[in-house]
Amino acid sequence: MATQLDTAGHGIDSLWAEYKKTGAKALRDQLIVHYAPVVKYVAGRVSVGLPRHVDEADLASYGIIGLIDAIERFEPARNIKFETYAVPRIKGAIIDELRSIDWVPRSVRAKARAVEQSYSKLEATLHRTPTDAEVAADLEMSDDEFQTTLRKISFVGVVALDEVFRGGDHSDRSTLGETLPDSTQGPLDSYEVKETKEALVKAVSDMADREKTVLTLYYYEGLTLAEIGDILGVTESRVCQIHTKAVLQLRAKLADRPEGAGRQLAGDGKVAAARSGA
Repeated sequence: MATQLDTAGHGIDSLWAEYKKTGAKALRDQLIVHYAPVVKYVAGRVSVGLPRHVDEADLASYGIIGLIDAIERFEPARNIKFETYAVPRIKGAIIDELRSIDWVPRSVRAKARAVEQSYSKLEATLHRTPTDAEVAADLEMSDDEFQTTLRKISFVGVVALDEVFRGGDHSDRSTLGETLPDSTQGPLDSYEVKETKEALVKAVSDMADREKTVLTLYYYEGLTLAEIGDILGVTESRVCQIHTKAVLQLRAKLADRPEGAGRQLAGDGKVAAARSGA
């Protein structure tokens, strides 16, 4: 698929080389302007499902912070595209700012945690992904109440696959780009990358077909929720709900991963997937 984030142009490699050599602010500003469309793209993706009072232009302004961070930290010598490296940081900066202004009601946060904990508990007991009915029963809800809860979470919660492996401090988070191997990695680093990807693949493969389809189309094929809805024959809001449920299931499946051989999975850290265009 031709990526919507490919902003490479003539001379950009030279610009990167000169900036990394001198650290000149004027050169950094040129890079910011050059990659600004990436911020707009990510802001548009994040804005899907948010309340109308959340301005996409505000999201883009939050994302610029992540873009600057990515530009300053990016190592052109590594064999990855800047866009691949930058997207998770831009998205993380936007989500950080949304959380800092505490726009999500505490009751919704509590419900999201309760659903995630229920998935985790039942997964450990049943050794499979629990059904909606089983989760609803565990939460002492009717099926209608459980579906309403999922809708509330999906409409006001910023729940993204990129957050499944997020760390607490923005500067300490691993990104997709950082999980890709390069010539400087030793055997242990390469093993951790491989283990991280295998854990994610297994977690997704154990999910129901509809959840797998939504995750694949959204994160790997780069389709919007509306486009996925057209394919599945459901509304965009329903796709948003399925996406939210799928991510909560993944968080529950991967929450108990031990440290050590899988340091990149510790805490809430970032997902090590094969694509970052979310």
